[in-house]
Amino acid sequence: MDARLNLLDNPTANKFLKRAIAAGQVVKDSPLPAATQELVALRASQINGCGFCIDMHTKDAAAAGESSVRLNLVAAWREATVFTEAERAALELTEQGTRIADAASGVTDEAWSRAAEHYDEDQLAALVCLIAFMNTVNRLNVIIQQPAGDYQPGQFG
Repeated sequence: MDARLNLLDNPTANKFLKRAIAAGQVVKDSPLPAATQELVALRASQINGCGFCIDMHTKDAAAAGESSVRLNLVAAWREATVFTEAERAALELTEQGTRIADAASGVTDEAWSRAAEHYDEDQLAALVCLIAFMNTVNRLNVIIQQPAGDYQPGQFG
């Protein structure tokens, strides 16, 4: 299976990707915990059905020492006992921020308040930016049907 469009070979897409990746690096370098970043990226990707990003973030998280139990339970985080309250708040914000069209009110004040209990303003900013970033790259990959399965941990630096 091949992608409909090679984003790296197309001049316009390549310019866009370079800037998007630079924006993603800002979040990666932020004070938001790395484990939280991977869980959030994985959850947004699951919701959006982005196989490539699910493959990438599962493998990167495992390579960074994340347990298979936690990775396997991200989709069922509400019932799982393996996540901290801070991670639960981040996952809730991720779900609401990804499913904006499903709720007339968008992200609830309650979800925001729960996240604000655990993350300072800079971490919240990084969390919001990460959720927006993941939704962007998920949509790019889903639209072009980017194949999943061949990603190698750390492949993009």
